[in-house]
Amino acid sequence: MTPVERARWLKAQTLFQSLTSESLYPLAEQMQDHPFGQGEVLAEAGTLPDGIQILLEGRWEERDPHSGEVLNLLPGAVAHLGEVLAEQPLRRDLVAVSAGIRGWIPAAVVRRWLAEHSGQLAEALAQAQDRLSYEQERQVALRPYLVPKVERGIVGSSRYAVRLRQQIKEAAQSGKPVLIFGEPGLEKDNVAALIHFGSPRRRQPMIKVDCSALQASGADLFGRTGGKPGLLEWLGEGTLLLNNLHELPAELMPKLLRLLETGSYTPVQRGEGEPGEERPCRCRLLMVSERPIPALDPWAMAIKVPPLRVRKADIKAMADYFLSLYSRRRGIPKPKLSPEALRRLQSYDFPGNSRELRSLVERAAVQAAGASVLGEEVFWASQPRGKQFRLNLLNVYPRLRRLLRSPWWPDRLNYGLVLPLYTLVVFLLFWGPQDRAHNVGLNLFWAWWWPLVLLVFPFLGRVWCAVCPFMIYGELIQRLSLWLWPRQLQKWPRQPAERWGGWVLFAGFALIFLWEEIWDLPNTAYLSGWLLLLITGGAVACSLVFERRFWCRYLCPIGGMNGLYAKLSMTELRAQQGTCSAECTTYQCYKGGPEKGEGMATGGCPLYSHPAQLQDNKDCVLCMTCLKACPHRSVEFNLRPPGIELWTTHTPRAAEIALLLLLLGGIYLHCLPRLAEQMAQWGLSWDLRQFWPHLGAALLALGFPSLVPLAAWGLAWLWHRLGRGARPRPFAEMIYGYLPLVLGGTLAFYWPLFLTEAGQVLPVTWATFSQTGSALPVLWQAHPAVVQFLQGSTLILAVLLSWALTGKIARQSLQWPYHLGALGLGVSLWQVLGI
Repeated sequence: MTPVERARWLKAQTLFQSLTSESLYPLAEQMQDHPFGQGEVLAEAGTLPDGIQILLEGRWEERDPHSGEVLNLLPGAVAHLGEVLAEQPLRRDLVAVSAGIRGWIPAAVVRRWLAEHSGQLAEALAQAQDRLSYEQERQVALRPYLVPKVERGIVGSSRYAVRLRQQIKEAAQSGKPVLIFGEPGLEKDNVAALIHFGSPRRRQPMIKVDCSALQASGADLFGRTGGKPGLLEWLGEGTLLLNNLHELPAELMPKLLRLLETGSYTPVQRGEGEPGEERPCRCRLLMVSERPIPALDPWAMAIKVPPLRVRKADIKAMADYFLSLYSRRRGIPKPKLSPEALRRLQSYDFPGNSRELRSLVERAAVQAAGASVLGEEVFWASQPRGKQFRLNLLNVYPRLRRLLRSPWWPDRLNYGLVLPLYTLVVFLLFWGPQDRAHNVGLNLFWAWWWPLVLLVFPFLGRVWCAVCPFMIYGELIQRLSLWLWPRQLQKWPRQPAERWGGWVLFAGFALIFLWEEIWDLPNTAYLSGWLLLLITGGAVACSLVFERRFWCRYLCPIGGMNGLYAKLSMTELRAQQGTCSAECTTYQCYKGGPEKGEGMATGGCPLYSHPAQLQDNKDCVLCMTCLKACPHRSVEFNLRPPGIELWTTHTPRAAEIALLLLLLGGIYLHCLPRLAEQMAQWGLSWDLRQFWPHLGAALLALGFPSLVPLAAWGLAWLWHRLGRGARPRPFAEMIYGYLPLVLGGTLAFYWPLFLTEAGQVLPVTWATFSQTGSALPVLWQAHPAVVQFLQGSTLILAVLLSWALTGKIARQSLQWPYHLGALGLGVSLWQVLGI
């Protein structure tokens, strides 16, 4: 810029407006340009200025070190002129708010120039002083409400995002009042800021006023007659944002409508005096509300901000953007979202919209602790569905909390009782008598363990896995191997395990069923011992390679069955998600860590499950590690409606469905000799003494019952196609309605063992050691009629519960095709069990 152009700029942009360009030429010729950075102190209070400074680009602040008063300066501001002329030290610090360029003119040049233009300059200074005083008062009035900048643009490329950007652009150019409405958490005030800073008024201030805080009289907006000006007057040609317009006092709505209609307002009068005269409103009005306000339609342009649940295509871009902001703020490499994590986010409705998404992303980045990829396990919704009807038993029974946090659960129980007892049982299975009447190991395994664990599922879910001897040996060998051979255990291969783990445990359970039937494991002790050792070997092998309980979560056949039945439990372990998100920064329940406050030192969840993200009982073994680790009392042990997750938060899995059908066939497989007798009466004979016919009959028994649920679903679909019923829900959802029947049928099969043989545990124990135990008492020996009564009652209750659960899943109480299928299975089980 030449001196002539600079002189014209000084006349147009600074306080020297009353002077001619020719008179300003000497100053323009001597002015030097100097860049400055953000936060740089350009002059300190108490020092003598060496010249005047003129702001060309950027922003300054003058700060009074005594009173703390701050004055914002924009391009064209002249600093230190009065102090240079009076040769006095500065009274304020001059600090750069942003990077920019300043012009500097030496003090000697300014004084020589003043001697020639003192009269004109005195007039200019008087005018500037008046403007400066007014500007100071204005800034004091507006500072609490100022919106300094736009937080961010509209992120995403969906049609909703493109449309919103277009609406913002049109609103910025139109100059009309705008109503921006939408659900909470959509950052609608940021949309208003985009409109202002994209409009011709961008150089004017923008203020945001919360309508719930306004006086009912409107004095803070409109001012008072003969008194203090209101925000509308101070704002001038700026932009006023009325936030939360739906909370505006009812008395102010008519005044606001008049302002929109006429473009003028009347200050609030004092007492009974004459009303003040109308004043024109020069500012622009932007309004934000959570709902549309039809009364504003004639005068305001409306923009509806779409909720995040309809912008699923933008979730990836928004999550990446929030990750970029977080990584830049923390100075760490930006992690990536795994496909599974993205699907998890896209499957959630986000009632808190973009603010909730940002919170979830930042919380996941903290929980991942520097991982390069964020998997789905670190994302959890802030408020899962089906949260109602819960009673936290830990609050109702404080002694239960103390017990579950004590060393007795489960460590002392595991290593003091379960481990030696299991070792003794396996020893007796191999080296004791081989039939169930003389081996207490077989008695405990088949007559005690199976019925009792089935009875526990409806009450405590997968609690057996917390005291499972298979994994006790796995953890014991893991610790011993790390002591002998210190090393870093491998991370879990989550993606292959999630994809194939369910099918591996399904295949394992199918082989167990076939082995049990064909080789008569319940009556062959050493084979039952080998079964236990094989499962223990799998736990030990996985523990030597992978950290924590990889075997339990993905590969254990017994664990797969336990997780399936645990869905029916009337209890659950969860966490208060609000507490977790607001207070927790260490995630010790998930990752483990040292003692912190009330939280104990732990190694973290053995199944890598965060209690706040649990929506399914299958991934929780009730080991209470999270309860012990949590310093915020966030973990809950809830009493709930049995199986509520199956019709609220449940996600069907193909391998789980296959296992459910396999367990259904397993009931018929256990009764194969009786089935063979009934088939022989119909002229179909099966020689179960030969291997291949026996194997073929076993496979048929396992697979054939699964045709009944398929036929029921097909019948429901046919009924719908005939126009007689609603469209059926997917088979993958409806099949879980048969889960109570499968559990009840299995329990009905084991009732005879528990009610007869289990009571003979003392004589059988004596017989195991080749002693005559006839004199020892029998704990119980139920009459056959009692056994049949319990079997029949269990089946009837199981059918009724299946009907009820099917109705809840289908969201319609009467589902006769499925009810008919459950009834048919119940009747057939009644026959094959010999009730």
